[in-house]
Amino acid sequence: MLNIIQAENLKCKRTFSRKLIILAPLFFAIYAICIMFFITDGSKYYISMVFNWWSLIFMPLGTALLCSLAHMREKKAGNYKSSYLCNISKIEVWFSKISVIASYTFISTIELFAVVILSNILVKDSSISIISIFEAAIVCWVVSLVLIPIHLFISSLFGTAVSIITSIIGIIAGVIASTESFWILIPWSFGLRLMCPIIGVHPNGTMLPEGSPLLSADPIVKGIILSLVFFIAISLVTSIWFKKREVH
Repeated sequence: MLNIIQAENLKCKRTFSRKLIILAPLFFAIYAICIMFFITDGSKYYISMVFNWWSLIFMPLGTALLCSLAHMREKKAGNYKSSYLCNISKIEVWFSKISVIASYTFISTIELFAVVILSNILVKDSSISIISIFEAAIVCWVVSLVLIPIHLFISSLFGTAVSIITSIIGIIAGVIASTESFWILIPWSFGLRLMCPIIGVHPNGTMLPEGSPLLSADPIVKGIILSLVFFIAISLVTSIWFKKREVH
């Protein structure tokens, strides 16, 4: 399995996927700094802006893009024929793709944490502690893992365009659902909903007032557990589909 993961990682060498995970955190941090100067007391909203956009845009759309790029590489290399013709487990191949993309989003998440901490020295947003910033980064990564098998499946079955469109629809649905009781049924809402109690930011980007029910920490554990259950279940189901899939 480790060799398959290493091989999958090598496929990404000198590709846009690796550039994306490095550039994305820098972009969101710098963009938030630029926007901050146009908002009254903008420094108070720096961290909340970064994590609101991170959970709203990069984790869902970035994941969809990474999955689509992985599919495009396989398509150019023979449309998965090498994976099916070689005497290796197709399920392991599928899980290796999930693992590599998960590791890439994790690297991007750790970089975001470091960039926010360093840039906050200049911004001086003291409204959120370092522990909360780290918690927000890790929780957002964990609950977004479920999107990887979803978008790998959609990319492989329907293509890149459908995967990206699905992500955009998912983002819209996630924003709508994140403040409702049914948010637990929409994977795209997980990150947005859990940023409410951790960072104190509403899914629409505004700071939550003191006493808001969205500040309750109760959904955090439930959201993490549920997202991991979904992640494991969807990964297993899609791996079985991949194993039985025929290539042309």
